[in-house]
Amino acid sequence: MGTDLMKLATKQAVKQKFAQSVAFMQQTRNLSLSFLYGHGMIPYRLGLIFLLVVGLCSCGNLTSSGLNRSNFKIGSNVTPIREIKPEQDNQAIVYIQGQVEKQAPLMKQWAYQINDSTGKIWVVTNQKNLVEGAQVVIKGKVRYRSIPLAGKELGEVYLEEE
Repeated sequence: MGTDLMKLATKQAVKQKFAQSVAFMQQTRNLSLSFLYGHGMIPYRLGLIFLLVVGLCSCGNLTSSGLNRSNFKIGSNVTPIREIKPEQDNQAIVYIQGQVEKQAPLMKQWAYQINDSTGKIWVVTNQKNLVEGAQVVIKGKVRYRSIPLAGKELGEVYLEEE
């Protein structure tokens, strides 16, 4: 009989602890849900939106040199094609933005003529999917190929995409 009373007391103690745990979890859940859905949520949402907007604005440089309505540029580091000079030792890396005007297949690469309204330049790349008329931004190394012909220099500057 003593063991039966012990088992009964143990079962009741376990049930009581279980009921206390469930009650505690219910209170915690109600507290967290009231925080999320209560009337105090609007200031938190506004604060979060404010932080997101400030964070996004600080990620980019939105000065007049970076964005321009009449001549949209991705960033201030885009080089106008007219500023790329044909120097034999120049192997600078530049970004250009423009429209694909012509394409020419090479052995294992493609060449595309890009026009940005300040000039035109050929770009050698491994990309095959650029179509005529597409707007592109390309990062490339400035190259110069000397072509002396009949005493004249007919060399041309081009970009090799990085």
